[in-house]
Amino acid sequence: MKAFFLLAALLVFPGSLLAKTDIHFLIPGGPGGGWDTTARGTGEALVKAGLADNTSFQNLSGGGGGRAIAYLIEMGNKQRDMLMINSTPIVLRALSGQIPNSFRDLKPVVGLIADYGAFVVTKNSPYQSWDAVVAAYRKDPRLVKVAGGSARGSMDHLVAAQAFEAATGNGRALRYIPYDAGGRAKAGLLSGEVQLLSTGLSEALDLADSGEAKILAMTAPQPLADRPNIPTLKSLGCDMSFTNWRGLFASPDTPDAKVAEYAALFKKLMATPQWEAVRKRNGWLNLYEEPKTFLQSLERQESDMRQVMQDLGFIQ
Repeated sequence: MKAFFLLAALLVFPGSLLAKTDIHFLIPGGPGGGWDTTARGTGEALVKAGLADNTSFQNLSGGGGGRAIAYLIEMGNKQRDMLMINSTPIVLRALSGQIPNSFRDLKPVVGLIADYGAFVVTKNSPYQSWDAVVAAYRKDPRLVKVAGGSARGSMDHLVAAQAFEAATGNGRALRYIPYDAGGRAKAGLLSGEVQLLSTGLSEALDLADSGEAKILAMTAPQPLADRPNIPTLKSLGCDMSFTNWRGLFASPDTPDAKVAEYAALFKKLMATPQWEAVRKRNGWLNLYEEPKTFLQSLERQESDMRQVMQDLGFIQ
């Protein structure tokens, strides 16, 4: 009898029932960072929108994100519906040789959001403006130790070096202190180990909204409608902008038809009010890219970043 009702329901509501699934998010960093926030926010919206019965999360840090990539490749489809969140660092770390694999070893599923870089100080910092930080850096770059939740040569380092290069012409002198994921980098800032935090805007908002810190500037090309009070570097006279994508990848043996199903699921999600609530809370910009477009964007960014990293001396 139970099977009969299930069959009848599938015939009447085929899309709604078949669309539901259980997504397991693989997160290549520790709790509290941008990857973690994006994965958990996406999972939250999937369940609240009724598009997934359940979502689960696995933090697997190490190797500059390489450990999680290797795990996804090794596991393949043994664990169904496992998707890894990643972002610009998968491109940068492959270029610098920090990880042995690249996005080409995986199946790009969907580009989800755009985020921006942000520069943060503690509420009691002597540097209460971007101009004050730049003045100190001009005097002696060693006065401004910059924390980031990624390895040397990766995104947080590169974005800060680009900003100080644009502001002072001496980005190579940046003193960068790497931490294992954004959560530990925030702790480093709050404990006074460093004077400035280079991180994603969504992570910076948590600190700023708690009253513990202040966002001096961010890297969007123009002010954000959701956060008009946060200055862009361009508005402060520093000709630099940077946009970081975050998206999802499947194991390399995932069938193309399954990848297309995932892409359709997340397109549907991003039209829901539940997603909009998560997006607005984190200051993200929607960036839906289906698998083919997502792959093309990755290839284009790889070419652009190779040139930037060569110019700043990150790679030969």
